[in-house]
Amino acid sequence: MAKYLVSGGAGFIGSHLCRRLIAEGHAVRVLDNLSSGKRANLEGVEVDWVEGDIRDEALLARALQGIEFVHHHAAIASVAVSVNQPLLEQEVNLVGTLRVLEAARQAGVRRVVFAASAAAYGNNPESPKREEMRPEPASPYGLSKVAGEYYCRIYSEVFGLETVCLRYFNVFGPRQDPTSPYSGVISLFARRLLLGQRPVIQGDGEQSRDFVYVEDVVQANLRASQVSQAGGEIYNIGCGRSTTIKELAGQLNQLLGAGLEPEFSPARPGDVRRSLADISRARAGLGYAPAFGLAEGLERTLEWMRSADLKG
Repeated sequence: MAKYLVSGGAGFIGSHLCRRLIAEGHAVRVLDNLSSGKRANLEGVEVDWVEGDIRDEALLARALQGIEFVHHHAAIASVAVSVNQPLLEQEVNLVGTLRVLEAARQAGVRRVVFAASAAAYGNNPESPKREEMRPEPASPYGLSKVAGEYYCRIYSEVFGLETVCLRYFNVFGPRQDPTSPYSGVISLFARRLLLGQRPVIQGDGEQSRDFVYVEDVVQANLRASQVSQAGGEIYNIGCGRSTTIKELAGQLNQLLGAGLEPEFSPARPGDVRRSLADISRARAGLGYAPAFGLAEGLERTLEWMRSADLKG
């Protein structure tokens, strides 16, 4: 049994990771300020709760006592918020990550797994995205995630703290809040369709995304905890297939038997045009292999939304 801290553990991805770690017999401590996470996401599982902010140095020191592995997910996970409130976003995502790394070093933590982002690639037209490509973030959010990767590498090289960075593509699945305006497009579309409303596409709908089911992201995190190479390595975590937003709306319509044509609104500033992961490095370095296709993931997500009655 290992001892894990999951920052942002009450959030969408973090709660799935916590549940999996507990199911495998590990001890899990959650650090979350509940600004977007929910205690209900971990209902029925035993975790050691620490409620608070990753910017609180004293709190971090207490939260990391006795911890072997840190999975750092606490963040403002929104391009839109980063554009509207760049100083706040950088303070949480960049300075907060630096505080987590420094506190982990001081506490003698063995390894930090960092939730990085495909936003690192920005609008680089080359596809698929490969880890060796030069980062070209198109938003403050993307910039903060790239800077976090550099800090991870430096903390490995200079201080000997093991780190692994996972560049998530478009993660979706149960417990992704469909009522949040900053949630993933799948949850937003599904909620509207379940309400009998037309999905709203921002832009022309030809922008494409690599949608990866949350349980595959959990798999990547577990493997990143165990892999021997942990000197700031970066891995793309996607499914390796691309879907346009128009195609997504059509697939959801078909699954729900809705037949509701999408509405269109202006594109969001900072959004990327094309996003497709080359996951060959993750396959080779982590043994990562996506187990869920888009169709199965969508069906599981819709089933959860119906059972949780979160469509209204």
